[in-house]
Amino acid sequence: MKITNLRLTLGAAALALLAGLSACKDYLDVTPDAFYTTEQLFGTVSGATTAVVGAYDLLSGDRTYGTRLNLYYPYDTDELIGAPGVANAGNRGLARYKALPTNAEVVNPWNDLYVGVERANICIKNIPQMALYRNGTSADTAALHRLYGEVLTLRAQYLYELIRNWGDVPAPLVPTNAAASFQLPSVNRNLTLDTLIANLGKASKLVPWRTNAGAPSERITKGAVKALRARLALQRGGYSANARTGVIERPADYLRYYAIAQQECADLMRNRNQHTLNTSFYDLFKSINEQRREAANEIMFEVAMGGSNSVSDSKHGYYDGPRLNASPIFGSSQGSIVAVPTYFYAFDSTDVRRDITLTPYTIGSTNNQAGTALAVVTNGKFRRNWRVPTLTGTGNYLGYNWVLIRFADVLLMFAEAENELNGPTTAAKNALLEVRTRAFAGNATRAAANLDLTTKTSFFTTLQKERLLEFGGEGIRKYDLLRWGQLATKLAETKAELAKMQLGQAPYNTVPQYQYFRVVNGQVQWARSFYRPSPAATPTGTTRVNWRLAVDAAYLTNTRPGGTGLAADFVPNAGKELLPIPQSTIDTDLNVKQNFGY
Repeated sequence: MKITNLRLTLGAAALALLAGLSACKDYLDVTPDAFYTTEQLFGTVSGATTAVVGAYDLLSGDRTYGTRLNLYYPYDTDELIGAPGVANAGNRGLARYKALPTNAEVVNPWNDLYVGVERANICIKNIPQMALYRNGTSADTAALHRLYGEVLTLRAQYLYELIRNWGDVPAPLVPTNAAASFQLPSVNRNLTLDTLIANLGKASKLVPWRTNAGAPSERITKGAVKALRARLALQRGGYSANARTGVIERPADYLRYYAIAQQECADLMRNRNQHTLNTSFYDLFKSINEQRREAANEIMFEVAMGGSNSVSDSKHGYYDGPRLNASPIFGSSQGSIVAVPTYFYAFDSTDVRRDITLTPYTIGSTNNQAGTALAVVTNGKFRRNWRVPTLTGTGNYLGYNWVLIRFADVLLMFAEAENELNGPTTAAKNALLEVRTRAFAGNATRAAANLDLTTKTSFFTTLQKERLLEFGGEGIRKYDLLRWGQLATKLAETKAELAKMQLGQAPYNTVPQYQYFRVVNGQVQWARSFYRPSPAATPTGTTRVNWRLAVDAAYLTNTRPGGTGLAADFVPNAGKELLPIPQSTIDTDLNVKQNFGY
C-alpha cells in the first residue's frame, strides 16, 4: 500500500500559503497557487491529516529519497562508486568529493529538505492548538496525537539529513513568519540533535505500535520513532567535521548518547511481535522489488513512492541495479553505481548477502544475462528485472519504496552501543551474531567462524565490517564512516587494497585474472570459482571476461585527483566530509557561513 494513495486534497501550494513564505529565503520559497486558512485546514481531523500527508510528501521524488539523498549523496565509499567519471557540476562532483556551492544537486535537496521542515513546523504548531486535540472524542484525540508524533518525527528526519550532510545548519523549529527576519543563523548541530532526540522521546509516546496502527501503510509508527531516535543518538555521540576548521571531533559527553541508543534498541528487541529480523535476506529485498510487504516487518520506516514522476516516485532499480539494455521483457536501466572490486571480496564465499547486494551481470535485447568484468559489477538490492509486474521500455520510475530503517540496523546499533558502554557482552555478541547468522542461511557455526569478539576494540572492528556487508547499497556506509571519524582512513585503506589486488598480492593472490560464464536458461552460470586462479585455457562453451585483470594500472590512476574513479578528488583534512552550503543561501543569509574547504 502506498501512502501516495492517502494524499487527499492538499498540495504544496496551500501549505506554502500557511507558511507565509518569502522569496528572500530560497530554501523556504514556494509560490502559493491555492488558498486555505489555518482555521480551515486545522479545524478537522481530516484537514490535519491532509496537512501531515503534505509534510510526508517531501520524502519522495527525485530531489530527496527518490534519487539524490540516497543514490548521489552516499557515494563514493569503500563499498560503492557513484557514476564513474570525472567530477562535474552534477552528480559526479558529489561522488568524487569535488562538489561546488552552485551545484544544483546540492542546492535542490537542501531547498526541499527545508520545505519539509517548514511543512512539519506548520503542523507541529497548529495540531496541539486544535480544540479536538484536547476536547474531541477519544478517536479524534488519538488520531491527532498520532499525527503530532508523526510530524515531530518527520522534522527530525529532515533536519538529521541536513546535519549529516552539511553540519551546522539553520534549524527552524517554528513556522516561518513573514513579518520576521529571514536571516536564520546556523545552529550547532549538537544542540539541534539534542532537541530532536528530546522531540522523538515525546513522539514515541504519541504514535502507536505497528499492530495498533490500523491498515498497513508507510505511516510512521512507534518502532520507527524509537529506531530513528537511536540513530540520532549515535550521530550525536559520534565524530563530526568542524564546519569552521574541518577538524574531526567527538563530544566529550558521547557515552550519554550511546546509552540512549542502547535503551531504545533494547526496547525494540523486547517487542519482536512488532518488528524482527526476516529469516530470509533474499525475501526481504525481493519484497521491495515485488512491491509487497515482507512477513517479519523488518522494514520499520520506508518512504512511499509512486506515480511514475519526478515529484513522488523513485529511480531505484533504474539509476542503480544491474544494467539492462532494451530488454523486451524488463526494459532498460542505467546501472550507474558500481562496486569497489575489494568490496566483492569483503564477503565470505558462502555469505548469501553478496549475490543480493552485488550483480555481476547485465541483460540485453535478447533477455539473456551476460557476465561482467569485476570493475563494473553493479549494486543489486533494487533490480528492474526483479520488478513485479515487469515494466518494459525506458521509463525511469519503478515505484520502489526506499527503506530508511530496518530491524537489522536496530540489532547492530544495539551491539555497537552495548559494546561501547560495557564491552563485548553476551547481549552485544548475540545481537551481532543474529544478523550474521541469517547471512549464512542460519548456520550459526559458520557465521561465528574466525570472528574475534573478545575485546572492545576487536568487537568494534568486527561490527564495522558487519555493517559494511549488511547495508551495502542502502545509503548507510558513508555516514557510518563519518560518525566513526574514519572516512579518510577507509578510503586510503581501500585504495591501498586495490593496489594489492592489481599486483595479485595477498589476500588477492588467488583471485582469478579472468572469469568464465555460460548462459543457462537466460541466467549467468559462472564456470569457475571466484576464489581460484584462472585455468590455462578458456573452458569449453564459456565466455571470458576480465576479472582481477580489470583492476589495472589505469584503474588505480583513476582513483587519484582528476580521475574518474573511487573518491578521486578526496583530500584528507580538506573539509570534504561535509557538502558546501548552497551559494544562494550564503548570498541571502549573512548569518550562514560557508563550510570549511569551500
